Amino acid sequence: MIRVMLLFILSVISTLAVANVYSLPEKGSRLIGEIQQHVVVKGDFFQTIAKQYNVGILELIETNPGVDPFLPTVGTKLIIPTQMLLPDVPRKGIVINLPELRLYYFPNKGKEVHVFPVGIGRIGRETPEMVTKIKARIPNPNWTPPASIRQAHLEELGEILPRVVPAGPDNPLGDYAMQLSYGDGSYLIHGTNKNFGIGMRVSSGCVRLNPDDIEWLFNQTKYGDSVRIINQTVKVSAEPDGSQIIEVHSALSKSESAVDQTKTVTMSAGVVKFISQADVDNIKANDALLTQNGLPVDISQ
Repeated sequence: MIRVMLLFILSVISTLAVANVYSLPEKGSRLIGEIQQHVVVKGDFFQTIAKQYNVGILELIETNPGVDPFLPTVGTKLIIPTQMLLPDVPRKGIVINLPELRLYYFPNKGKEVHVFPVGIGRIGRETPEMVTKIKARIPNPNWTPPASIRQAHLEELGEILPRVVPAGPDNPLGDYAMQLSYGDGSYLIHGTNKNFGIGMRVSSGCVRLNPDDIEWLFNQTKYGDSVRIINQTVKVSAEPDGSQIIEVHSALSKSESAVDQTKTVTMSAGVVKFISQADVDNIKANDALLTQNGLPVDISQ
């Protein structure tokens, strides 16, 4: 009996570690989740904390400015960004919001949403916005790096990549890949064989997930499922209780130049109209737009 209970507990822990699962909000609402806190203990750093809560490293940095991600002071209270507004798109299939470095998965006719941190394309090899679908599902994929990546690898690291990397521990695609029906089919949602890069801009344009996350997602999806990749730095919601909520993320940099590292965000006409409402506190709204901490903020009067 004890052994059975232990196996049950371990299976529950394993399930909880795979994804952050949220009930879909009531009609008219887009706010999900609750903010959590983590008190830093000896040996903690952002990578281990991010893995514990299954959030991205850049998310933690964004929501905890001024804290050293490699040597956070013991006793520091960190905000864990597990509350958010759903993106302003249909709640269907896979939705990836690039500035958030998050993937949202809406099961067909489900009552919940599963949220995962992802790695996306680095500067110069950006992951494009798209509305597409899953073209192929590939377990144990081979990796065929295009000529441009092989050349860049040679120039940057002085190493020659093989034309085909077979499935296995040395394959950067991990154990599962989903090919997207976009362009020449070179964009994938896949796993990884590395213990870093999730929640960061590190890939050559594909979307990268933790091994456990991609395994779960791979087994939930099928050929033809909807995939939408968007770029919403500002999300807003007029909640049913009358509160006006805004969530602002830093815009994706287009270059490594310090001049490009601005705090300016582009707002759609809908966002401008939202923050111009009479029941919105303009000071609170401007502060959220400047702070860009990635957390939902009530800007009601």
